[in-house]
Amino acid sequence: MKKTMRRFKAIEKQRFSRRDGETTLRWGTAVMCCVLTGCTVGPKYHPPVMQAPTAYKELPAKFQNAPDAGPWTVAEPQDAKLRGNWWEIFNEPELNALEEQLNINNQNIKQYFENFMESRALIREARAQYFPTFGTSPAYNRQRSSANLRNSANTTGGGGSGVVTNAGQQSTLYSLPFDISWEPDLWGRVRNLVREYQSLSQVSAADLENERLTEQATLAEYFFEIRGQDALIKLYAGTVEADKKALDLAQARYDTGVDDKISVIEAQNTLQSAQSASTNLGVLRAQYENAIAVLVGKPASDFSIPFRPVTTAPPPIPIGLPSQLLERRPDVAAAERNMAAANAEIGIADAAYYPTLTLSASGGTESSLAKHLLDWPSRFWSIGPSVSETIYDGGLRRATVHQYVALYNADLASYRQTVLTAFGQVEDSLANVRILSQQIQQQRQVVASAQAALNIELDRYKTGIDPYLSVVVLQTTLLTDQQTLANLQIQQMTDAVQLVEALGGGWDTSQLPTPSQVEAKPTTAETKIQQ
Repeated sequence: MKKTMRRFKAIEKQRFSRRDGETTLRWGTAVMCCVLTGCTVGPKYHPPVMQAPTAYKELPAKFQNAPDAGPWTVAEPQDAKLRGNWWEIFNEPELNALEEQLNINNQNIKQYFENFMESRALIREARAQYFPTFGTSPAYNRQRSSANLRNSANTTGGGGSGVVTNAGQQSTLYSLPFDISWEPDLWGRVRNLVREYQSLSQVSAADLENERLTEQATLAEYFFEIRGQDALIKLYAGTVEADKKALDLAQARYDTGVDDKISVIEAQNTLQSAQSASTNLGVLRAQYENAIAVLVGKPASDFSIPFRPVTTAPPPIPIGLPSQLLERRPDVAAAERNMAAANAEIGIADAAYYPTLTLSASGGTESSLAKHLLDWPSRFWSIGPSVSETIYDGGLRRATVHQYVALYNADLASYRQTVLTAFGQVEDSLANVRILSQQIQQQRQVVASAQAALNIELDRYKTGIDPYLSVVVLQTTLLTDQQTLANLQIQQMTDAVQLVEALGGGWDTSQLPTPSQVEAKPTTAETKIQQ
């Protein structure tokens, strides 16, 4: 009977011990879940909404019935967008080859790419705070105590000498400690920090695309500037030939006594002025050529562009709808991502109001003899959590929150300004290309009239009705009108490139890397770019 009672009590004891263990485990699991999940403080981010106009004001279709309307128009349908290599719409194989070199060798693009890679590394640095830190600091220490040490307790007693028993002795200590520390992200400080760096990395990616678009557009503008300079050189070459013939005519008339010496001098002066101006055109062409060499990453001394005088009208450009512009401009995307980063900073500042929990533990082995360092009795350990909370900081945390709220509002204003600027740039470029199309058509008529007037005046000069001075005036007028026409054609092509740039090129927000993509390790292709 006694054995049965003892067995029953043992069973009951095991049952209660198991129940207590299950309860402890259940509560421990609940506490760990709360510690691991925590909560995120701070405002929830909502992307700003900007109302886009229904249509562009400067659509050429509105001016088709206007007097002297130019031939240029946008591509149909109007909701079409530029995609990919936007410069290919100009149908210039040489420009296409230069753009490909720029995308590979341009040093400014590489600099922005490295900034993007740095921003991605900062995300991984922030994520490291999710995990505990674990370290060790092995040590060896040998020391000797002073032989003149005295026991203070004995010296204050009955006058004894109180010599320390271990005075003058030597000791050795081997230690192999390990420390682990973890600060759970209870209030979302680390989560907001990761979100901030993810947004900033997306800002860097958008800045990279904006820089790439800027460099591509600059190259296209310089290319058409060179083609325009070639056209001007060809124009002046023709003018020089015509002036030589006019000088020969004046000299012949003077030699036969039909005309006087002043006509020869005037013809010489006209020829010399045209030759001087023609020579000067080489300065600007050389500068544009050297600038393109820098853009494509080549020494200017080893780079040249063949002479090819071409002044063509820009092709129809698909401008899309105004509502699509906000998704196509990398600078607008960067401004929006800056707001997301500022919003996360508010959450980081809010987390400072709450206590911080730190879980730490240390342990290891220590011994006075190296051979016993790893023995079981040589172990030591300590473990324990700590909580810290700032009770009074003189309003520091409140001021910090207000600082980041103001930063967010400033970024919001910057975003709105960027959007307004984007619409303004598109409207400017549309107006420039459309109006220049009309002006070029009108200027061609001016050139034709000037040429006809010069032809008539040459006939009158040959028959002796008018002096050669009248021919010089009309020659100068024709050259000026022809030069104006060529410059207008150059300006129209560069404005067309600026229109493409204002539309965002072939980029859209779908190409912006996601938070998971900017957080990933660099790919093999990205590593090759860095090399």
